[in-house]
Amino acid sequence: MKPTDIKTFGALKAAGYQSKGIKEELRNNLIQLKKEKQATFTGVHGYENSVIPQLERALLSKHNINLLGLRGQAKTRLARQMVHLLDEYVPVVAGSEINDDPFAPISRYAQELIAEKGDETPITWLHRSERFAEKLATPDVTVADIIGDVDPIKAANLKLSYADDRVIHYGMIPRANRCIFVINELPDLQARIQVALFNILQEGDIQIRGFKLRFNLDMQFVFTANPEDYTNRGSIITPLKDRIGSQILTHYPSNIQIAKTITQQEAKLENAQKDPIYVPELAKDLIEQIGFEARQSEFVDVKSGVSARLSISAYENLISSAELRMLTTEESETTVRLSDFMGIIPAINGKIELVYEGEQEGAANVAENLLRAAIKTLFASYFPTIEKLTRKSEVTPYDAIVQWFLEGSSFELPNDLTNQEYQQQLDYIAPLTDLIRTYQPDLDSKDHHFFKEFILWALVEHKKLSKVDLEEGFGFKDSFESFIDGI
Repeated sequence: MKPTDIKTFGALKAAGYQSKGIKEELRNNLIQLKKEKQATFTGVHGYENSVIPQLERALLSKHNINLLGLRGQAKTRLARQMVHLLDEYVPVVAGSEINDDPFAPISRYAQELIAEKGDETPITWLHRSERFAEKLATPDVTVADIIGDVDPIKAANLKLSYADDRVIHYGMIPRANRCIFVINELPDLQARIQVALFNILQEGDIQIRGFKLRFNLDMQFVFTANPEDYTNRGSIITPLKDRIGSQILTHYPSNIQIAKTITQQEAKLENAQKDPIYVPELAKDLIEQIGFEARQSEFVDVKSGVSARLSISAYENLISSAELRMLTTEESETTVRLSDFMGIIPAINGKIELVYEGEQEGAANVAENLLRAAIKTLFASYFPTIEKLTRKSEVTPYDAIVQWFLEGSSFELPNDLTNQEYQQQLDYIAPLTDLIRTYQPDLDSKDHHFFKEFILWALVEHKKLSKVDLEEGFGFKDSFESFIDGI
């Protein structure tokens, strides 16, 4: 017989059901998963040896938890995944507003119903997917929203005095009894609401309009906060901070591989985009490197953080740029080009907070500078580093390419070239092919032309060539000619 087939309190007792608190559920199910060598938190990458072990220790200790980190560090995702550590179903007194446990009822309604009906008390079953509540802390949140208030309409309908506790309308926290309750951006809560939370964590009671109710609420609290706000004096009351059992620091991906895994997992792409559009691995690396450059940029507010959503949105825009060109040229398939990266600038602009100097520079210029910095950084991973020549006679691997432009050859890459035209145009520069054969002999043939364009952009960053913005696309020329032309 399934647990959900049990419909009365008496049948529940006869089945031998053992009631336990939510923290005990989380602890027991976590222990079981560890014994079975199963992952406790899935789809969260880069935290396997840092955040997740700390989170597991906190749950084993039955702590309320504060996840402290910058935006886009999977804090809410971790909290939501805790639901999978709950029992699949728990029994609830039928009709209870606050998910009363029939073995330990705390509301007046449930206590009176059980006293009246005894073993015939009807019960329902609450699935773990329904045992998660979340509230974003904003300045307009009130105690009535979180804790509750007297409901005059209920008092009138039931003909009750305001002295009767049945006139209370419960807020989000009492209604989340026996659930995981998440408060995002905890420091944004007003101090008086933080005091109310402290009272719940410390005493287990709630106070509503003169009613002091000894509610032994059974809850797992998870708070999230930004380090800058959390540590500012006065943003969070000390007694509340003291009652949060474990504070766990989150972080951004430590390397490009982890960042790529997150982006590929989270990017929302249609099959019509994924199937006909080929994306070289270098293009994926560039997307992630832009995020790493942003976190080190003097123009970006590092205290605000650079969310992992920057890479996700940028990747989606990159694919859409290639798709738009494919629709224009009426081709059935295409390959991402480096020039497509200009289409990700709107995604970058919306994901970074600029300091004063960045505002003066302009959001679009900062975004383009991040792309250029990413190209320069990754270029050194594939080809010899370009250093400033100390002697004119010094030979570099890039001299043949520069000479090709010095001989007066003009080169343009319009955006609306078909794949074949794009490849033919890049193949005109024979020294590019020689450079790739020498330093990347094992490169997949499908990536050759992206690498050729990548080399041109990198030589621009190292002042070997100059790039010219066309009305629709880009042109490249030698840097000396650009200097004479005043470009």
